[in-house]
Amino acid sequence: MNAPHHVAPLPQRLRLRVAGMTCSSCVGRIERAVSALPGVAEVSVNLATEIAEVAHDASVSAAQIERAIAAAGYSVPSEELVLALRGMNCGSCVGRIEKALTAVPGVLEASVNLATERARLRMLEGTDTAALIAAVKRAGYEASLPDSDPDNPSGGGASSASAGDSSHAPRTDSGIATAAAHGNAKPALTRETRHLLIAAALSLPLVAPMLGLLFGQHWMLPGWLQFALATPVQFWLGARFYRAGWSALRARSGNMDLLVALGSSAGYGLSLYHLLRGDQMQLYFETSAVIVTLILFGKWLEARAKRQTTAAIRALQALRPSSARVLRDGVEHELPLAQLRVGDLVVVRPGERLPADGRIVEGLTHVDESLLTGESLPVARERGDRVTGGAINGEGRIVVETVAVGAESALARIIRLVEDAQAKKAPIQHLVDRVSAVFVPVVIAIALLTLIGWGLYAGDWSQAVLNAVAVLVIACPCALGLATPTAIMAGTGVAARAAF
Repeated sequence: MNAPHHVAPLPQRLRLRVAGMTCSSCVGRIERAVSALPGVAEVSVNLATEIAEVAHDASVSAAQIERAIAAAGYSVPSEELVLALRGMNCGSCVGRIEKALTAVPGVLEASVNLATERARLRMLEGTDTAALIAAVKRAGYEASLPDSDPDNPSGGGASSASAGDSSHAPRTDSGIATAAAHGNAKPALTRETRHLLIAAALSLPLVAPMLGLLFGQHWMLPGWLQFALATPVQFWLGARFYRAGWSALRARSGNMDLLVALGSSAGYGLSLYHLLRGDQMQLYFETSAVIVTLILFGKWLEARAKRQTTAAIRALQALRPSSARVLRDGVEHELPLAQLRVGDLVVVRPGERLPADGRIVEGLTHVDESLLTGESLPVARERGDRVTGGAINGEGRIVVETVAVGAESALARIIRLVEDAQAKKAPIQHLVDRVSAVFVPVVIAIALLTLIGWGLYAGDWSQAVLNAVAVLVIACPCALGLATPTAIMAGTGVAARAAF
């Protein structure tokens, strides 16, 4: 009988550009440095093309290879990309998405921010965006490019990137497209408000008899009416928790939605069981309905906080006019701001905002530059003086020669700085992300122990189910993941407003 034959997995191959090589000794130095990494099978460096090809197994990441090359004295050019994410709801989601993204060949770093719902990646040149989006989808979430975010009304009508789209779009350097994606905070708040009001209207009649006990009133709704009120809350308004929980299970992980779905379903199922048995005194439909309603209230608070903390970005965006009046051959032409080029002569009338940074070549005026200096009084500006895009022209008509547009303008740099500050993680947040990654399975295990312990020790399985539900719901880690990034967003928002 032949012994079983195990086929070794094929090595992964990574191509990356290396900068700083000058001679053949550089090639040998890089090959030796990378070959020293455990798991690297083969290294080939081409001096003429400045390309290194590395064959390695799954234990070696692109980031490790980059660090080995950097330690040898060379650099690996990289680029940044921002992805808009949907479906995150707790700190455990952050770690899951970061793990999925860093597993994509070519990704050097991935940082996910729960509050802004953005993933900021540093990756090798030419890394496939479709592979990144597909990795996020396999983890149970949705991803798209910020300027094609389906919920972004200012996205220019671009369709969402999908796993079948192999196009690559690097990070939007102007900071405008990524900032514009914050506009979906408003429809999210409207949606959460509507869901919360409907859930509250259906849940209050279920809670009313309990409040009546405080005033000596003993009455209760018929079982069929409790069932009718709780069912739409559980399976219509609470459908999002089932969908997200199932996605987490398919990705072999857990999240807050899974805890909510399990907890509310246990209370609802126990009540339905007693209702079918005709036991009207053992109904807990209000428990499942109130659980869903309170979580929706938390979602509403979260959407409201995101809306408020991104107000600074929206205020900065509002400073940028949509068009410019360009002077060509003595004739004024109104053009979209995207068509403005360095060296164009722009006519700015009294009361208008300057469309770009430039130098006055004609006219005399006062300019309100409070967005940069905080100075409340307009400043006198004449021919030869520099002016900043987004500032408000005073009483005079001026002609400005543009010196910086798009990503190079002062306003775009301010927006980019605010976005970068909001996207970065505080040191404590890395600890929170690691804790959240194991939080959900630990909570489920504790809930199971609570159920079994109470059922066997007290012999009251109905009470055991209720106690297990309490463990599942109380332990939801949504605040754990949102506290730090929301605080950072609020702080940077205040700082941005103080700048103008």
